[in-house]
Amino acid sequence: MIGLPKPQPLQSAALSTVRLVASDLDGTLTAGDRFSPALIQALEQLAAAKIAVLITTGRSVGWGMALAQYLPVAGVITENGGAICWPEQAPIILSPIAAIADHRQQLQHCFQQIQQHWPQLQPAADNAFRQTDWAFDVAGLSAVDLDRIAAIATEHGLDFVYSAVQCHLLPRGQNKARSLQQVCQATFSSLTADQIVTVGDSPNDASLFAEFPLSVGVANLAPYLGRLSRPPRYLCQQPEVAGFLELVEALLRDRA
Repeated sequence: MIGLPKPQPLQSAALSTVRLVASDLDGTLTAGDRFSPALIQALEQLAAAKIAVLITTGRSVGWGMALAQYLPVAGVITENGGAICWPEQAPIILSPIAAIADHRQQLQHCFQQIQQHWPQLQPAADNAFRQTDWAFDVAGLSAVDLDRIAAIATEHGLDFVYSAVQCHLLPRGQNKARSLQQVCQATFSSLTADQIVTVGDSPNDASLFAEFPLSVGVANLAPYLGRLSRPPRYLCQQPEVAGFLELVEALLRDRA
């Protein structure tokens, strides 16, 4: 948007006090939809340096439970802020939803209305494992289409976000930043703003860029910058997990 500052290259000095990394998953920690040995090594290096990692993803609670169990991370915030999954614990719903079953019906009804305009859209295969949001195709949708879908969601009392992977219908006010703040207050209460860095690659990471002063986009975020109300402070030179590894290198540089 006009007048907004452009993201800057990573600066190690600005990241010297970071103790928590909150990172998107798909397109940020992946390369070609896969995890790499280099990513696992980087996560282990962060843990050894006493820098915690929280994944903040649009994937389902079902995915989050598996990721929290098998990756060397502190936890996984799922469904764009809907729930938190800790290792070896039952997931905790973060959104104040009175009745999950009624909410799921509301989400499905809204999606059916959207399908009337875009009948080619299909729900995500993992919707059965979701609690707070509803995911569906993003492929083939133009910027105009996405704006129209957002308007339909608003008419149904819902919010709408999208990434390079999927579209999501979700409760009003649910987003990654709000839930990250909630988790930090409960579990990482001693951390200050300059000790948390957020990382993402898509418009569904916009709240992380807007609400946290230390924010980073991997290079594949660049096509979406014009659709963000506030860009990240820094932009990596490399896309996907290669960009995340740039950040890890900057975080670990000159640390004992």
